[in-house]
Amino acid sequence: MERNSRIDSSGDLTQSADEDCFLDAPLLPSQKLQSVIRPHFHPVPTVCISILLALINLAYVTLAVVAFYFCLFSGKKKECNQSVAPFNLSTVLVISKLILWLLHVVNERFAHHHHCKAKNKGFLHLYRSTRHLKGLPLIIHSTGNAALLLILSVQDFFSSNRQLYPCLILSVLLLELIVSVICLIIYTVRIYRFNKRKPRPDIIEEEKINAYEGHVNPEIGFRHRASLEEVVEKQGDTIEYLKHHNALLSKQLLALTSNQD
Repeated sequence: MERNSRIDSSGDLTQSADEDCFLDAPLLPSQKLQSVIRPHFHPVPTVCISILLALINLAYVTLAVVAFYFCLFSGKKKECNQSVAPFNLSTVLVISKLILWLLHVVNERFAHHHHCKAKNKGFLHLYRSTRHLKGLPLIIHSTGNAALLLILSVQDFFSSNRQLYPCLILSVLLLELIVSVICLIIYTVRIYRFNKRKPRPDIIEEEKINAYEGHVNPEIGFRHRASLEEVVEKQGDTIEYLKHHNALLSKQLLALTSNQD
């Protein structure tokens, strides 16, 4: 009994000594902890690129309409052919369309990269709400390329009616312009509003809303009228973000404690 009491007392002494060491350790600066727990908001830098791409689309279709008018409808076909020599008008149109499509590919990859970064920072709702919207202009232009290729491949069938051939091409380009620019405007407005609000990660915003309303949802990502698929998807995204965020916090806290030591 005496020996056990000695062991217990020595253990208590050791434990109290360890606690004293922790209490005597220097505290981490509050500014550094605040910068770790509350990181600065980084906006999604895709607004200017989307606006520029919409303007390029508008300029391309405008130049195509002007070129078709002067080359086919104004009677200045010889001057038009000299201005685009050694190519013809169809070749210039196809090459320009290919360059425009490549710009949309670059824009889609650029937007996808920054949206993945926003997802890793906890902005899951933004990622899901723009997941299909940011790639729609590329899909629209790819469909327009297929339609334009089909019209060019059957241009010999329009020998009896030469005016129908350019009208079909211009109708495809105008329809493509209208739909893609609408998608780009909607996407740009959403990203602009997001950058203007400067929100905190979704999990923190939800905790603030739940605390304000006085209730806590039983599951991560639970919403009334939400389908099971949406709930499971949001749970997976939230868990992935929390794992990434906890790993980042652990690394930064270890670095701070090592600097303090």
